[in-house]
Amino acid sequence: MNDQDKLMKDKIVLVTGATSGIGKVTALELARMGASVIIVGRSEEKCQATLKTITEETGNTSVEYLVADLSVMAEVRRLASEFKKRHQKLHILINNAGGIYSKRRETSEGLEYTFALNHLAYFLSTYLLLDIIKRSAPARIVSVSSGIHKAAKIHFDDLGLTRGYSAFKAYGQSKLANVLFTYELARRLDGSGVTATVMSPGMTSTGFGLNNPGFLGVMTKLSNAIGGRAPEKGAETLIWLASSPEVEGVTGKYFEDCKAIPSSKASYDEEVSRRLRDVSEKLTGIKPEIHEC
Repeated sequence: MNDQDKLMKDKIVLVTGATSGIGKVTALELARMGASVIIVGRSEEKCQATLKTITEETGNTSVEYLVADLSVMAEVRRLASEFKKRHQKLHILINNAGGIYSKRRETSEGLEYTFALNHLAYFLSTYLLLDIIKRSAPARIVSVSSGIHKAAKIHFDDLGLTRGYSAFKAYGQSKLANVLFTYELARRLDGSGVTATVMSPGMTSTGFGLNNPGFLGVMTKLSNAIGGRAPEKGAETLIWLASSPEVEGVTGKYFEDCKAIPSSKASYDEEVSRRLRDVSEKLTGIKPEIHEC
């Protein structure tokens, strides 16, 4: 076993959206480095297949899975509860699950689907697991955003986008929320030994977005064919942020291609981030004292 294989030994990692795309690559590579990896997906069948792939390719048998539909806040709560029943520590939380949807839809709890899955699931799962993450310090929280956030805003007057919905408007809002959430989290965790970073994988050729019919599905296929990165390339920054000694202690930064770069001007607005935190608390039912740092 070489040094790279030992890099994540004794580390416990939770990866959401881990049955395909960059999430699957990330889970596999962190398992290859010796981490104990818990993958999260919506499908039991896909989770089982992914677990089998990871264990066979890496020889690491410390891999398990949890099944949850993270668009549903009750499922996020169940996920956090089940994780805590199994584990006493969590060194790396990777918020990766997400999607883009051509038509507006609501979850069973009445939330706009994109915002619920792409932002509120990050928000709620992080804060429900924050106590165990802080006890595991030094620890890291890494969230996946997108460069699309740079053209977005938070529509506080209509977060559910009941008026003038579009896939890119909803997706952009949720990805800006990821960056705002990370910066607010980093400020609140200052001095705790837990870091919070956010990254963009760039245009990556995965199954992401291919669930959509019509124009969006066609454009996704075309973009993937013309300029889409391989999932292994898209996952590089995510794996690096989760594992590299180079970013030990680095927090409150946005990364692309393993480099910290400026995010959008809107993402640095602390008043907006606090307002987003307040509305996220209300939508998820989190009490403020739960996540005071």
